[in-house]
Amino acid sequence: MNALQTYRYLQPSALHEGDLALQTSGGPSANPRFFTGFLTAPRTAAAGLLAVAEVARTRYHQPVNPASLDPVVTGSRDRLRFESFSGCCGVYARLDVSPAGFDGDVVEHGTTNVDVNAPLREALARVGGLDPLHLSVGPDDLTVSTLDGPVVEKKVPLPARWLRGFAEVHVLAAEMALRADVPATDAAAFLRRLPASGDRSVLWAVPAGRSLRLTSRPAPGGVCLAGPGRLAALRGMLRFARSLRVYGPALTAGSSPTASVWELDTGGMRLSLTLSPEPYRGFSGEGGVLASLASDDVADDAALVSALLSWDPTIDVPTLAAQAGVPWERVQAALVQLGTAGRVGYDVAEDAYFHRVLPYDAGRAERDNPRLAGARALVEAGAVGWDGEVATVQHGTEVYRVRRRAEGGYTCSCLWWSRHRGERGPCRHALAASMVEAAA
Repeated sequence: MNALQTYRYLQPSALHEGDLALQTSGGPSANPRFFTGFLTAPRTAAAGLLAVAEVARTRYHQPVNPASLDPVVTGSRDRLRFESFSGCCGVYARLDVSPAGFDGDVVEHGTTNVDVNAPLREALARVGGLDPLHLSVGPDDLTVSTLDGPVVEKKVPLPARWLRGFAEVHVLAAEMALRADVPATDAAAFLRRLPASGDRSVLWAVPAGRSLRLTSRPAPGGVCLAGPGRLAALRGMLRFARSLRVYGPALTAGSSPTASVWELDTGGMRLSLTLSPEPYRGFSGEGGVLASLASDDVADDAALVSALLSWDPTIDVPTLAAQAGVPWERVQAALVQLGTAGRVGYDVAEDAYFHRVLPYDAGRAERDNPRLAGARALVEAGAVGWDGEVATVQHGTEVYRVRRRAEGGYTCSCLWWSRHRGERGPCRHALAASMVEAAA
């Protein structure tokens, strides 16, 4: 492939009194690069990048031809991150490269969204054991250089659905904990036993000795495995892994399907897949962010927290709360608000938030969540009235009853709640009732 590259120089090179002033296209101010350097395990890195790209080009629910191939690349202090969502938005993939995984400097901090076309996938697939793999990441492109030469992928628009997915995934991940740590050999045997890629069943994985066993029912200490064939993207990197770690929320015998994280750790890199609670469900519609976004203070808090975010590898919530002068619960709600613009993610391995550079738009939360906008409209119209433990909500010609639950949250007499039973976030009537109750 012949790639056209354009270089810009601050001024012409010149010879002054015997000293050569040679201009280059580098420099953080004129032509910033987030990262320039080699990956220390080229075959491992190539397999991880191919896995992230493979998820981006796959639609696991109702498969169609590949349409989106746009991983997000972030340089952040001492690491690189590559992220993508599947075409159905039900699988979130991330490759984390730590300092042990690269030989170079993250000289600037930033995020870009690039297209991964066939030439780059072919170049990565040809990386051999001793072949070098060099990356150069900037705000407008990603350049991958192998023995076959450089391949330049340009910046493309970020899908709006991915922003909604980023917000939902980090809220779900923050509720998870490590449930199993399986050695690589046992992990390989477990993954080989999984049903084919087209299987849409919802199974449950329970620790059993050094490995995992599958059951048809939830059990304490286990994790949900919805659409087990969706883990196929892990197989290419499995031969380089030291272990498979599995994360999920706490389960009981009667738990409904939940999201889960499956992470391969190679030492210098971690490849993780986050699976939605059911194969047909995309993260962008889960509604887990709505309760946090309902506060009147959240937009102002988010603007304040956004100004305080640094490029530390992890975001320290108590420190942010002290700096902002607000309770940590409001800081967490602000991080959810920032997550609606893709500014914040969550790393289950480090049990901490991390920072991306994407433009923060305070109005995006309302535009991307019609239930939230509908709830605010009900509150502004004075349609909510509380009487003890029950609220009545006038919505058009219908009147709905919202009840406070002893374990937290609300029930509603509307069709949405009866259909989802609170598993996909609150309905607009429950949101409106919570807003009025909080204001009172």
